[in-house]
Amino acid sequence: MRIFIIGYMGAGKSTVGKRLANRINMPFIDLDDAFEAKYRYSIPRFFDHFGEEKFREFEHTCLMEIISENEHAVISTGGGTACHHGNIDIMNKEGLTVYLKMHPSSLTKRLNMARRLRPVIRNVEGTDMRNFIEGQLSEREKFYNKATITVKGESLDLDGLLGMLRKC
Repeated sequence: MRIFIIGYMGAGKSTVGKRLANRINMPFIDLDDAFEAKYRYSIPRFFDHFGEEKFREFEHTCLMEIISENEHAVISTGGGTACHHGNIDIMNKEGLTVYLKMHPSSLTKRLNMARRLRPVIRNVEGTDMRNFIEGQLSEREKFYNKATITVKGESLDLDGLLGMLRKC
């Protein structure tokens, strides 16, 4: 079984993925970390040199390799992974998807602290952050909402999530 953790940047996908993998004794893979190891570029540096379109192509290739090499794993994805190259449909076909849904105000608080590490938002200033997040979420939720399971990221109950996963 593969479990893909999806959602907006800053929603806690890596943290939840690690906790879930540990709890169910499965390998954990962070797609962003796998990307950086495979291509030997940090994601911000890759964006600077090649742009987002090329990043999404390479990210898709990396996702497909992870799927082909790992029959059982919890895989945290990047914030935009589900929204490009048919990835959400592929992940739904190849496993279960869990959408960590968070309110824009919660995401704004988290991302204001770490935006230098995230190339998509590093140039978004102060009060524009919430508007930017709301705009992107309105575009991305049509993909995120295709997830097998949706959970509230602000008050995630790992036991509740495990119960939902067992029912699938």
